Amino acid sequence: MKYSVFSLFRHSLSGHKNWEPAWREPAPKAEYDIVIVGGGGHGLATAYYLAKEFGLRNVAVLEKGWLGSGNIGRNTTIIRSNYMLPGNNPFYELSMKLWESLEQDFNFNAMVSQRGVLNLCHSDPQRDAFARRGNAMRIDGVDAELLDAHAVREMYPFFDFDNPRFPIKGGLLQRRGGTVRHDAVAWGYARGADQHGVDIIQHCEVKGIKIEKGKAVGVETSRGFIRCKKLALATAGNSSETAAMAGLKLPVESHVLQAFVSEGLKPFIDGVVTFGAGHFYVSQSDKGGLVFGGDIDGYNSYARRGNLPMIEHVIEAGVAMIPALARVRVLRSWGGIMDMSMDGSPIIDKTPVGGLYLNTGWCYGGFKATPASGYCFAHLIARDEPKDVASHYRLDRFRRGYLIDEKGQGATPNLH
Repeated sequence: MKYSVFSLFRHSLSGHKNWEPAWREPAPKAEYDIVIVGGGGHGLATAYYLAKEFGLRNVAVLEKGWLGSGNIGRNTTIIRSNYMLPGNNPFYELSMKLWESLEQDFNFNAMVSQRGVLNLCHSDPQRDAFARRGNAMRIDGVDAELLDAHAVREMYPFFDFDNPRFPIKGGLLQRRGGTVRHDAVAWGYARGADQHGVDIIQHCEVKGIKIEKGKAVGVETSRGFIRCKKLALATAGNSSETAAMAGLKLPVESHVLQAFVSEGLKPFIDGVVTFGAGHFYVSQSDKGGLVFGGDIDGYNSYARRGNLPMIEHVIEAGVAMIPALARVRVLRSWGGIMDMSMDGSPIIDKTPVGGLYLNTGWCYGGFKATPASGYCFAHLIARDEPKDVASHYRLDRFRRGYLIDEKGQGATPNLH
C-alpha cells in the first residue's frame, strides 16, 4: 500500500478501519541467503538496501525484542555531516544525502527536519579548530559556515555569551543538519524491506552461531536453527557478545549513554545546538520538550540506565549555555548501550570467519549514520567488497595503525 493524501482520504471513508499492517509477521524459514542479526536502524536499513538496490530478497532480519526497542528508539534524533577526517566526512555526507531523499524513497513520513546544527566555540584556539573543520568540510563539498558571536547572538539571544569560564565567541553552522523522528526511521525501513520480500522476525533471540570449516552457516535462535549462506551482525552495544559466539574478540567496549527530555515549552530553540565547552547538545521536539544529552557515563555496562553524577554533569553544561534552563523540569531520561570503538569511528568489514560480516563501533554517531551504514553494509555483503566511502572502516585498522581519531577519545572514559 502506498501512503498518500489519496489513500488517507479513501480510508477516511471507512473510518480508517481497513489499513493494512505496515509489515508482515512471518514465521522464520529454515534457510535464507542472508541473515541479519539486529533489527535496529542499521540492520533494517541493510535489509532494505540489499533488496532494493542489489536485488537480494531471500533475507531475514532477526530482532530479539520488538522493532525500535534498541538504540534506534533511544537517541536524540540528530543528523549531521560536519566531520573533518577523510575517512569520515564523505561517509557522513552520503548519509546526509540519503536522509534528504529518504521519505520519498521508502514512502514513509520520518519527519526529516533540516533545521541546522550549530557547534559553539569558546576560545580563539577552538575557533581556529572549527575553521579547519569547516574548510575540510567545504573541500569535500559539505556546507559549513563559520559564525562570529554577533551572528550567533542574532540566532539565540538568550545564550550566556559573557559566561566567565565559557564565553561564546562564535560557532560552526551546518544548515543542512537537523533532526529526524527516530522510531519512524525504523518503521519506514521495516515497511520498505518487507515490501521487497524481506522477512522481519521479531522476538527471535540469537543464542549461538554455527561454524563449519571456518565458515558461518547459521544461527541458533529462540525460535529454532536458521541456516544461511551469509551472516551479518548489526547488534550495536551487544556486538561483543554476538561476535564472541563466533570466537571473535572485538576492539569495542559497551558503555551507557543517557539522554533526557524536559517538560513541554513554547518554541525557542529552532535548531540543534552543541555546547563546545562540554559535551552537551540540545534541540526542541515538536511536542515542545527539550531533547538533550552529553557524555557516556564512563563505565562498561549492558544496562539501559545511567547514574546521577552524569545527569548533574549534563545539566550543568546546559545551564552554563542557557541560564534559563535552571527553571525547566526534566520529564524523563533513558539510556542506550553504545558500542564504543577504540578510536571513536565505526567498523564495517568482513571478519576472519568466512561468510560473517560486521557492522559496529558507532559510538555517538550511530543514528545519523543509519542510511549510509545500511547502504554500505549491504554493498559489502552483496559484492564482498567495501563501498568507496566506507573503505577506511576496516576491522584490522587497529592492528595496522590506521586509526581514524576524529575526536581522539574512543572508549576511554577519562578523555570524555
